Amino acid sequence: MSTADTLLAAVPRSPSAGIKALARLGFAAIGVVYVLMGVLALLAALSRDHGVQADKEAAVKHLQDLPAGNLLLGLIAVGLLGYIIWRFTQAIRDTESQGSGAKGWSFRLWYICSGLFYSGLALYAGRLALSGHADEGTDASKSLAATILGWPSGDWLLIFLGLVTIGIGLFQGYRAYSHKLQSDVDGQDLTGTQQRLVYRAAQVGVTARGVVVSLIGYFFVEAGWQSRAAEAGSTNEALGLLAGMGPLVLGVVAAGLVLYGLYSLVQARYPILHGL
Repeated sequence: MSTADTLLAAVPRSPSAGIKALARLGFAAIGVVYVLMGVLALLAALSRDHGVQADKEAAVKHLQDLPAGNLLLGLIAVGLLGYIIWRFTQAIRDTESQGSGAKGWSFRLWYICSGLFYSGLALYAGRLALSGHADEGTDASKSLAATILGWPSGDWLLIFLGLVTIGIGLFQGYRAYSHKLQSDVDGQDLTGTQQRLVYRAAQVGVTARGVVVSLIGYFFVEAGWQSRAAEAGSTNEALGLLAGMGPLVLGVVAAGLVLYGLYSLVQARYPILHGL
């Protein structure tokens, strides 16, 4: 039995009901992380302190200082795990009815990558919850870049990865302004004004996230072009680059990340989960 099958088998109640609950908890966990990350970036913009850590790990670590911090960290870890399970379920069951053609398999691959994107953060939050500390270790982006550069034609592969990542970031902007976000939230219980507010928040938030993802892709391209893993960077480096453009630029993107987090919390409350 595969790891995915083992996790899915452990879901309580009916599989569909359990996975729905995990998906909603996952959206909530992502929402909390992005709100905190955006707030940290906003504080950095207001204080003009380019050295402030404002990535996902820093956001999660700040939960330790809150009442019942370990419990909150545990819920974040479980929520992110739930999101991963839901994304794998989308890929395995083809819940979005994308089919078995090239387009369908590309979407399934995207679902898997989207889930795995939060796996390191889930592990980090879990370790903090259980032991009160966790080694942040080497930057994951730099580690990945170093590994790829060790392969034959690794520099070109890294440039390709960077271009794909930039494409994903640009695709976020396309989703934000092509009315596709309207299918992410069940707005039946929301008034017309509330629906418009949620949609506008989603547009700004998804665009801000796309900007950060595109910058991470740019760092990969630079690392491949210069054959130096040190040129790769993650969210914190992306926000640092934006800070170098001025506090206003960083502040706008940071506010967008807060809105993305709030949008994820709305998704947790009013999700649309196909095929479950």
